[in-house]
Amino acid sequence: MNLQGKTALVTGASRGIGQAIAFELAKSGIKRLLLVARNQQRLAEIAIDIAAMGVEVIPLVLDLTDRVRVNIVISQAWRDYGQIHLLVNCAGVAYQAPFLQSKLPHVQEEIAINLLGMYTITRLLARRMVSQQEGTIVNVASLMGKVAAPTMSTYSATKFAILGFTQALRGELASHNVRVMSLLPTLTDTDMVRDLQLFWGVIPMSPQRVAQALIRGIDRNQHEVIIGWQSHLAVWGNYLVPRLLERVIQMAAPLPSQKQFWQRLGARS
Repeated sequence: MNLQGKTALVTGASRGIGQAIAFELAKSGIKRLLLVARNQQRLAEIAIDIAAMGVEVIPLVLDLTDRVRVNIVISQAWRDYGQIHLLVNCAGVAYQAPFLQSKLPHVQEEIAINLLGMYTITRLLARRMVSQQEGTIVNVASLMGKVAAPTMSTYSATKFAILGFTQALRGELASHNVRVMSLLPTLTDTDMVRDLQLFWGVIPMSPQRVAQALIRGIDRNQHEVIIGWQSHLAVWGNYLVPRLLERVIQMAAPLPSQKQFWQRLGARS
């Protein structure tokens, strides 16, 4: 896809990978950027910085879990600014806890934003892209969508679901000249990740590196963009020696010992 003169919409654009993608798109000749996030102040600050690069920026303060509001805002944006050629679904949240200590509100929020929010906005824009017979949809998944991680069960589940959704959508929309691809970053140095306990041996990468890999992937028409040698090693390990990899991940995970776990559980009861 040639980004020159195109219009893109990026969700989760107020921080982390979404913010980095917005800046890389601006550097790549995009004409107009629609930036979606819940944090109005952060979104306004980023919009000012990107506008200074000569790109038209439209900040859209939007909660993707509010389906009615999403329908109204996206429909209005399409009418006001014309065709959206590229959709980057980057909005997401993550909560870390051993499954037996997980909290239902956190589980519901991960599913609502990571999966259902992505579905809502994708459905709206995919229909319009099909009618125009042109478009590209990027779903930001994670390496945890290939290799599940202890203490991140619901997050992993949503990312596995995103990859399945992406693959199915790619097959359905190909005949309409709408490309669907996935981006699979490993642990990335963002605000969200800084609140997590890291897995032993995993080296976080920068959001800028992830964003640059996506731009290359779009240019090369890749179906799936996996970033970094650790990610490729994990994917191949899961394919060739899945039991060994599962054991390695279990050893690297920040899991409490059995004694610590039962002590914590007893303290809560």
